Amino acid sequence: MAEFRTGQARRVNRTGRYVVSSPNGTQAVDRAARLLTEVMHAPGSVTFTELAAATGLAKSTTSRLLLALERNGLVRRDDAGRFRPGEMFVRFAWRGGAEAGLTEVAQPYLDRLGEATGETVNLGVGRDGMVEQIAQVDSVYLIGATNWLGRAVPLHCSAAGKVLLAHGAATLPAGRLERRTDQTVTSRAALEAELATVIERGYAVIDGELEPGLVAVAAPIYRDGGAVVAALSVSGPGTRLTPPRIADVAAACVAQASGLSEILGHRPDRATPAAQAQAEREGAA
Repeated sequence: MAEFRTGQARRVNRTGRYVVSSPNGTQAVDRAARLLTEVMHAPGSVTFTELAAATGLAKSTTSRLLLALERNGLVRRDDAGRFRPGEMFVRFAWRGGAEAGLTEVAQPYLDRLGEATGETVNLGVGRDGMVEQIAQVDSVYLIGATNWLGRAVPLHCSAAGKVLLAHGAATLPAGRLERRTDQTVTSRAALEAELATVIERGYAVIDGELEPGLVAVAAPIYRDGGAVVAALSVSGPGTRLTPPRIADVAAACVAQASGLSEILGHRPDRATPAAQAQAEREGAA
């Protein structure tokens, strides 16, 4: 049987576990650690009531400690108010550049962008010289509601691909650039000039380059250190994504991409590697 120091008390909570209390200053730390452990071990998100029951803590104590954990990025709430591991754990996981957990963290931002635009929203990453869509929110319209999940598309003629190329998160494969439509940019020099515009403007736009009539905008997703790891895009038919509307859609896309980047540890006041490289090129010119 486990030994307990003098002055400590133990009781059994509703899950049958022993709960140890301590009269000294470590008590709050112990309680917060128990809450954090429950959040980390839960198969999905967990409610406030479930956390209070699992730890045996009073609801007032549970509320106070969860607020402290949330302020410090150790837990976060989803749109339903349930608790998940916080930004600090996401940033730690991304130190190795892994994509694990990105879609789950990104989903609320995709959902908000879908609600704001009504169009198809995708999260794309560079893979094997292409762009692969790893998450999607469907358009509310029948026309334009294409399922891009798992589909790989060329970098040079997709909005997400141009974002990844511009920020050095993907590399064009060798050989001639495929002409998908009459609007596809197949000149590497012309593409390079357009990528410089992507950096300057903060987002990419395509109009009929991947498929006739398809318009898309995309913005970069940064991680800590300023590296781009993915692109957030909105796509739809040109009949809806008209030039006057593109600016509004692009602004919404950039806003949600920035919010997601902050969760991944990016600080926008720091120059990104792509921006630094661009500045060096301009200085040498």
